[in-house]
Amino acid sequence: MPDLLTPEALLGALMIFAMRIVDVSLGTLRIGMLVRGRRGWAGLLSFFESLIWLIAAAKVLGNLESPLQFVAYAGGYASGTMLGSYIEKWLAVGQVVMRVIYPASAPDVQAHLREAGFYVTTLNASGRDGEVRVLFCVMKRRKVGAALSVLETHYPKAFVTIEEVTTAHLQELATREDRLSRRFRMIRK
Repeated sequence: MPDLLTPEALLGALMIFAMRIVDVSLGTLRIGMLVRGRRGWAGLLSFFESLIWLIAAAKVLGNLESPLQFVAYAGGYASGTMLGSYIEKWLAVGQVVMRVIYPASAPDVQAHLREAGFYVTTLNASGRDGEVRVLFCVMKRRKVGAALSVLETHYPKAFVTIEEVTTAHLQELATREDRLSRRFRMIRK
């Protein structure tokens, strides 16, 4: 059995660890892009993910007598999962719907959200303890912090949920169709 802690073995294990971090991080980002409908980005990421994985796997399978490489492979996988989730959160790609529920007698949160530039749809409802307002805001994920800051300032007791949005294109599509129909009307005149 060869010496486990030679400089070559350590360098090989470090390379495998680094490649796994990169390929698993790319895989995490790829899945995030797929969920958000960004197929082109997902395809590009999957190419590099599989290429790097193939190189790392070949290196491990080429030397089955090195437990150090096995540990590096598994450690890179775990680290890549964590790093990929941090990167995906930092990129904040996509849109979310923020739902805010607060008592009707509380300060007017919707006006403050609108002043901050958020679109708000409000419903009156009744909850366990009486009349409430339910606000819906669709926004880019990177704007969530700003919206939560507005809520924290004006009514920190509000109940807030945030969910991913996969189809928020109706207004954009309608606006695009309106522009096209106006252009064709101008051309026909």
